[in-house]
Parts: sequence; structure tokens; C-alpha cells
Amino acid sequence: MLQRLFSELDFVTVGLFNQNLANGQRSRYALAVFIVLALVGCQSAPTQSGRYTQKQDSAPKHVAKKPETLDAVPKYEAYRMFNSRPYKVLGKHYTPMNSGKGYEEIGYASWYGQKFHGHLTSNGETYNMFAMSAAHKTLPLPSYVRVTNLENNKQAIVRVNDRGPFHDDRIIDLSYAAAVKLGYHSKGTAKVKLEVIHFDEQNNVTVGNNPTVTYDEYLGIAVVPAPSLAATSPTPPVTTSPGTEDTNESSPAKGSDGVSDAIYIQVAALSSAEKAKSISNVLSALYQIPAHLPVADNIYKLQLGPIHDEAVVAEVLEQLKQNGYPNAYAITQTM
Repeated sequence: MLQRLFSELDFVTVGLFNQNLANGQRSRYALAVFIVLALVGCQSAPTQSGRYTQKQDSAPKHVAKKPETLDAVPKYEAYRMFNSRPYKVLGKHYTPMNSGKGYEEIGYASWYGQKFHGHLTSNGETYNMFAMSAAHKTLPLPSYVRVTNLENNKQAIVRVNDRGPFHDDRIIDLSYAAAVKLGYHSKGTAKVKLEVIHFDEQNNVTVGNNPTVTYDEYLGIAVVPAPSLAATSPTPPVTTSPGTEDTNESSPAKGSDGVSDAIYIQVAALSSAEKAKSISNVLSALYQIPAHLPVADNIYKLQLGPIHDEAVVAEVLEQLKQNGYPNAYAITQTM
């Protein structure tokens, strides 16, 4: 921005002095240009040493409550080619990887916070210290990484969208929120294990150097086609029989008979309660729809609802299918 301003001022100055102006006019214009340049110099002085207003990084000055620490939700994202070029920082050359598939690493993680909050990342996005993100020197951008704190076995899934940390003894820089989840935000570093969660275009998933599995297998979803699930379970287990007194009293009336239809979206069926709970939290927060986890035969059915607007159902279903839940389908329930 300053470069552009100086160019414009040079143009104005040359133009003015090339004109056949009186000496008094020239003096006044020269003085005006000098004052503008002086003011710009004063305003830009703090940026001479860098683009950040803080000299030292820090945690947020005030946090009203513990930040949200929901894991980033891994999915297929094409690598951004402009982040694949070799680069040089502090005299050292770095060559980004062509793919993060199969990548694992053990080392020390640091975290970065308020100094960088609101500034652009290497990926061209805005850094948010309360989001589950990270910086890595050579992983393709963006990448998803499962980080395990080897000191307490806590885990977090982050989206890598930045470059760093440029210290030989650190392998990843996590956001403040991720450091909170891993339990080391009150100190500088922690020993961690990194495992890239790699998605291909067919939604096959490779976690670290483990074998590649389907998306359903990665989530722990029971591999049963959606039509079969619908045939064996046409209504959610949370369904209340329409003939009971409680249903008619507590449900919103749709007509003179006091009966209304609500729609649930069956997202997936999972064998892991922990994974089902984690995914349901993410989806419920994302779509602002309550989530339910009825269980039958040790299978947790992740459902969103009730939804009373068919247009909302169609929109959410479309988004779910685009985001890696191709078997999601709707169930109508009389309330």
C-alpha cells in the first residue's frame, strides 16, 4: 500500500514541477508533498521491523471461557500449487512435499497465538488462534494432521494452512486452541506424534503409515447400504409412538388433529461411541441442528433432527453428501 502511495506522490510531484508554475506555487506544493511524506513515514515506522504489532507472541489477553476445541473435520482438499514451490527463510531452504500420504513424525510442537491472530497465513487465509489449525515447514497446504501429545496421550486433529515453525528443534506450530486441547498451552512446547490424515479424490483415507481404508471404515461406520438401513429401521429409535398421550401434548400441532411430521437425517451408523459423539458434536454445531445417537446392537446411529422444513432437509443432505457422507438419507417421523 505504501509503495503504491509513494508512486502516486512521485507522479504528482513530477507533474507539478514540469508545469510552468510560479515559484510560490512550487514552494507550496513541495511543502505539501513533504508533509504528506513525513506523516506516512511516521505512520509506517512500526512496520519497518515486521508486519506484526507485537514483538513477542502471547496467549490471548482475555478469554471469557475455554475456547472451542472441536477437531477439524478432515476431507479431500486439492493442494494449492502456489504453496508447493521451494522457499527460503532465515538462510535455510525448504522444499514442500508433493503429498502428505503416509507421513508420520515425532518431535516437539510449539504454539502461536495473539501476535499472529488476524494476519494472513501462507495459505492466503486469515489466522485464527481459536481455530484448530497449524503450521508446518514442508507438508502440502492444506493438510489434515492428527497430533498426539505423547506426554498425556491427548489428541487433536488440525488443518495445516501455514508455514513454520522455523526452529530446528520443533516440527509443528499449533494454534492456541489446539494447544489448549492437547494440554500444553501453559508452557511453550510438548513432545508430539504427527500423523497425516490423507484423503484422495475417491474419499479413501490413509492415517499416517497405516493401510488405506474407505471413508466408512475410517469413521467406523457399519458397512451397510443406506436402503438396507432404511428397510430395517424406517424410523429412528428415538421415535415416540404417535398414539401416546405425551406425543400429542409436547409436539407442535400441524393441523386440527394436532399431528405434525418431522424429518430426521440419518447421517451414519458407527460402532465407536466416542467417534460418534465427536462427529455428532461437529455436525450439530455446523448445521445448528440437534444431534441424536440412538443405539441398537452396539451400533450408534448418528441422526440430525427433528427438522420441520423440507427445504432445509434438502439443503443439509446436499451439503452432507458433498462433505463425505454420501449415504445420508432422510426419515419422516410423525410426532
